[in-house]
Amino acid sequence: MSNVDKIRNILIALGVPEKQQNDLCCYVLLVMAKIYPKSKWECAQNEWIRIHDMMSYINMFYRETPYAENTRETVRKNALHHFRTAAFVEDNGLATNSPNYRYRLTAEFLTVLKNKGSEESVKGFLKKHESLKSIYASKKDKQKQALSVNGLQLTLSPGKHNKLQKAIVEDFAPRFAPNAKCLYVGDTTEKDLVKDVETLKKLGFAITLHDKMPDVVFYDEKKDWLYFVEAVTSVGPMDPKRIVELADLTKNVKAGKIFVTAFLDFGTYKKFAADLAWDTEVWIADMPEHMIHLNGDKFLGPR
Repeated sequence: MSNVDKIRNILIALGVPEKQQNDLCCYVLLVMAKIYPKSKWECAQNEWIRIHDMMSYINMFYRETPYAENTRETVRKNALHHFRTAAFVEDNGLATNSPNYRYRLTAEFLTVLKNKGSEESVKGFLKKHESLKSIYASKKDKQKQALSVNGLQLTLSPGKHNKLQKAIVEDFAPRFAPNAKCLYVGDTTEKDLVKDVETLKKLGFAITLHDKMPDVVFYDEKKDWLYFVEAVTSVGPMDPKRIVELADLTKNVKAGKIFVTAFLDFGTYKKFAADLAWDTEVWIADMPEHMIHLNGDKFLGPR
């Protein structure tokens, strides 16, 4: 088994994400430990080293096609940043633009290498340090957005689009659809976060066309009204084409249909204002108490 495969197996055992198991990442750790094709692993070292010198050793011992000098930033971002988080490497605390800036392997990781990734050495390391997969998973969890839907506590993945969907459920609905039940909420990573299939089918939805579902759907049973809400941060307003798609999706639905485009702020609304279909509604999260009605004389009259 090659040195690259050996260290890749060690990274897998230590819970390193697949992206940081690539050949470049393996090369970096090998040359930092001064493990070359004929080296003994028990003689691994952790001397201070510059990225420039790492690249030189990689090209000398492991690469038939040398890496270019401008690969240094790739090494820093794709390997060393992650390995520092995982406690595999440490730096000397100087400014990154200093000519004396250096990295080295931590003593704990050096022990793992000297023992060729033995089960005991890996367990010892993981007792002291959380795995990189676990660290990154917990960071993602912290970024998730809590969402209460129909009395259930859910989480949306991070991002502007889901931030807007959260506002639609928590700010738009209580104001403009106060007695409505949420039948559907999409998510940027989990498409059908909420989907009340039974009620949607009962209303006449063609559920097989779920990819064309609006971002959020509410239903007011007393009024027999459906609210179709699109959360728009970059694409997908209620333009004439979208209305035709939704008409096809709901051709067997008898309930009254309300089409709403939601935006995070007025600036985003202005970008799409010319594309919006007539007889639709606009709601802006920054101004939650108000709506813009694109439906002629229906709401014309003195206040």
